[in-house]
Amino acid sequence: MSTLETEIDDLWAQYQNDEHSADSVGGDEYATLDAFLDALEDGEIRAAEKNDGEWEANEWVKRGILLNFGLRHNRAYDYGGTDHYDVLPLRDTEDLGERGTRNTPDGTTIRRGAYLGSDCIMMSPSFVNIGAYVGDGTLVDSCDTVGSCAQIGENVKLGANTLIGGVLEPVESAPVIVEDDVSLGAGCRVTSGFVVGENSVVGENTLLTPRIPVYDLVEEEVIYGELPADRRAFTRFVESSVSDHDLFEGGAYKPAVVATDLETETLEATEREDALRE
Repeated sequence: MSTLETEIDDLWAQYQNDEHSADSVGGDEYATLDAFLDALEDGEIRAAEKNDGEWEANEWVKRGILLNFGLRHNRAYDYGGTDHYDVLPLRDTEDLGERGTRNTPDGTTIRRGAYLGSDCIMMSPSFVNIGAYVGDGTLVDSCDTVGSCAQIGENVKLGANTLIGGVLEPVESAPVIVEDDVSLGAGCRVTSGFVVGENSVVGENTLLTPRIPVYDLVEEEVIYGELPADRRAFTRFVESSVSDHDLFEGGAYKPAVVATDLETETLEATEREDALRE
């Protein structure tokens, strides 16, 4: 167990026992909280990691994020002459340029405690929340949100107006995971700890959440909470248990996701997209 982990665990125990509040913490506690945020931004610690093929939450990291909310006062921060109120400032972005990462002006917002890798692109407007991890070479397009603790892999394309949900509580729950080399079409929504497997391509406006079944035509099975690797996925509507009703004629339908083999033409389209970005 690292020294930082031990300090966060001790501080969490004190916080849970009402031994600390935003009015009682001192310099040593703030030094621990700041060192924790620095470690998140440097990619030294992560809210979730893959162990033996399964993604697991690092509970102590999520507790550290909660401590930064619970042990700090809400205060004003001046951004461009306008006061904004939060318990944390926005992330310092001076390190991004030297790593080839771009955050375009007029609307890219990176919260303290978020990690962005090398050669990333953040288009305006977009938002990356605390505890999120964005891997090397990933595109966060216009009107995208990457929620708290979400883990985004390398060379991922998040299409415009895509929502990656945050899962901060409960601390034992793994956040949304988007693995390496995934392409999410415009308007996608990924929520509630869903895992998108590597090298997958997801069609526009697809909702991926554990409550919606994934019909995997490759393995001929219905699964929940994940899209396997190397799939092409899109939304379809299947018949629900609701049939005729006084309010409408005919049966009702519910959303589902259909997953197929990654087609050759899809791979070629992805390669063309990469070439255009380069």
